[in-house]
Amino acid sequence: MRRLLLLAFVASAGCQGLQNLDVSAMTGGRMSNVNLTKVAKGVNQVRKGFSEISESEEYYIGRAVAAQVLTRYKPLNDPGLNAYAQKVTQAVALASDRPSTYKGYHVQVLDSAEVNAFAAPGGFIFVTKGMLELVKSEDELAGVLAHEVAHIAKKHGLKTIQTSRLTSAFTILGSEAAKNYTPQQVSQLTTAFEGAVDDVVNKLVVNGYSRDKEYEADKFGAQYAKAANYDPGALKIFLERMEKAEGSGGGGMFKTHPSPEKRESELGAVSPAPGYKRSSERGRRFSEAVQL
Repeated sequence: MRRLLLLAFVASAGCQGLQNLDVSAMTGGRMSNVNLTKVAKGVNQVRKGFSEISESEEYYIGRAVAAQVLTRYKPLNDPGLNAYAQKVTQAVALASDRPSTYKGYHVQVLDSAEVNAFAAPGGFIFVTKGMLELVKSEDELAGVLAHEVAHIAKKHGLKTIQTSRLTSAFTILGSEAAKNYTPQQVSQLTTAFEGAVDDVVNKLVVNGYSRDKEYEADKFGAQYAKAANYDPGALKIFLERMEKAEGSGGGGMFKTHPSPEKRESELGAVSPAPGYKRSSERGRRFSEAVQL
């Protein structure tokens, strides 16, 4: 049952439900001593950091992060648009160096005019209505979503969690598995997990990733888009448009990311795969889906 240990803090996260993300099982509350004992069975050693988190544990971290994101942003009730964003994400994810996660990649459009996109650990991606209004083609959208896939593939979200939080939680779980936890230990465990989720949410929404992680996500995102037969140069076109829109303010990605101009420079020259041709079908389905 080692892989289920993060259910402890998922239960403490709270959630109002997602439309097309499989997170309906999240509820408010605390884990009981009995449940914590079940979670702890099979944990034979103390783990020390994000590199020792399993795929299923990463999924539960991401699910708790998704719950918190949805306390800040309202999901957009547009099944067709959400399904379209999901299909484009699947295309670039399958062409990435992490084509699948524990329970797959899931996308939700947020009903916000803010220009932004987030990637939570385990495969959860959010993109705002404001971002989609700035995107002008499926190739550009593929570049934006591939950037988010790259954050997940490179586990940037997990790397934001303070090692001390994980060590504390794993120390409690790694102690005598069969014993009952004291109220103090329950409090320590849930606090450690809640702190880990807060670390990720603050990095995604408030502070943003470090510049090197954003540049890495651009670089690999362009590669994923190219491998999926999209034009990676569309990401640069989008960044140019972002640069022109940056003066309008509005926070979001303008606040948490390096300047579009710097991102363009770091990305360098990119070109589509040999034989790439612009698709009128892509243009049609983009226009039909993105009617904002």
